[in-house]
Amino acid sequence: MTRKLDPQNQTKETVIKRAPLPVTHVSEAAPSRADIEQLRQDLLSHYDAHGRTLPWRIRPEDRARGVQADPYSVWLSEIMLQQTTVAHATPYWKRFLSEFPTVIDLANAERDRVLTLWAGLGYYARARNLHKCAETVRDLHDGVFPTTEAALLKLPGIGLYTAAAIAAICFNEPTNIVDGNVERVIARFFAVDAPLPKARKILRDLAGSLADPVRPGDYGQAIMDLGAKTCTPRKPLCVECPWQWKCKAYSLSTIQACAVTDYPKKLKKTSRPIRSGAVFVLTCGDGDATSVWLAQRPDDGLLGGMMGFVGTQWRDMKADDPSQDLQYAPYPKNWELLDGEIRHVFTHFDLRLRVYRAQISDSDRGHNINSGHEGSGAGDFASRDFDIAALEAGKFIRLSDIENYALPTVMKKALQHALQRAEL
Repeated sequence: MTRKLDPQNQTKETVIKRAPLPVTHVSEAAPSRADIEQLRQDLLSHYDAHGRTLPWRIRPEDRARGVQADPYSVWLSEIMLQQTTVAHATPYWKRFLSEFPTVIDLANAERDRVLTLWAGLGYYARARNLHKCAETVRDLHDGVFPTTEAALLKLPGIGLYTAAAIAAICFNEPTNIVDGNVERVIARFFAVDAPLPKARKILRDLAGSLADPVRPGDYGQAIMDLGAKTCTPRKPLCVECPWQWKCKAYSLSTIQACAVTDYPKKLKKTSRPIRSGAVFVLTCGDGDATSVWLAQRPDDGLLGGMMGFVGTQWRDMKADDPSQDLQYAPYPKNWELLDGEIRHVFTHFDLRLRVYRAQISDSDRGHNINSGHEGSGAGDFASRDFDIAALEAGKFIRLSDIENYALPTVMKKALQHALQRAEL
């Protein structure tokens, strides 16, 4: 997906407005203007020769022929790559482009279909905002992405990094592209003593002091590649780095004052809290005709808008009381508590889930599944992970069709656990 540049719209030498460098937080004063020009040249030459080839990326030689990156495909990649590796995100990117070739196609799609294709990428609010952003581009911008960082920032789900990346890569606007890889490069280059996340603004300002205004898109991708391939978290390849000659952390490491990997500085991590709870997997039928009952979660909260099993609230392990599990069951049945538990890692906590399983006959399917057993009516459901409206949206889904529904990874684990125990 490419298009030709307008020759009259080529990037001109532009000065990026930046805050004064916060030199009190680095080991020495900032590089000179001559140093900065040399650093830009070195990094871009390294990128021209060794930059990654990615399916959404326009290489420098293609750009030189007048080819520009497609903002829709770049936007998709940038949203998917947040908290996700290139290897994991690429198949999803390809599936989205195959099913939704344009942003208008994505905007016109049912949101549930978007969530289904997104399942497994995590951070599901991104998928909801992805669809909302596509609708905004369709409705307010005639299906064409805005061309400036300021205008892109007004779209749902687009923050500072994403807006800067799209504006520079697709429209050659001089911007300051800073992601986690860039933060690491800059923290080491300047030997920034302030720890993350408090140092984030300092690192952003320092990164802006080096950003190239002539080839902003290539420069942004070059410095991100530098962090991804060379200035890696644990084993940086300093011998291959085009900035080694001016890197403060490397210089300090040569006199054994520190290790390059001492940067970026980080606050000591607190232990991740553990929450626990239970889910109820209700099946109907046998063999190829087996169905499982799923309900859609409310939009607000964790896993919003995704499908899942009814369960208890996820509480701190000390507050969790397994003896109360069955009052949350969605059907008056003899539920079997399965051996073992499901373990899943979210950004801010670890989860442990008990899994209950029950099976009903086809003749029971018309009964009131939502009301639960005696004493568990709508009032009880209202305080659970699912509210009563979501429960009423529940339905039996054939296992053979389960991939067509937005089932998050943690719920897939619960389903697999229940089906495996059923076969024992």
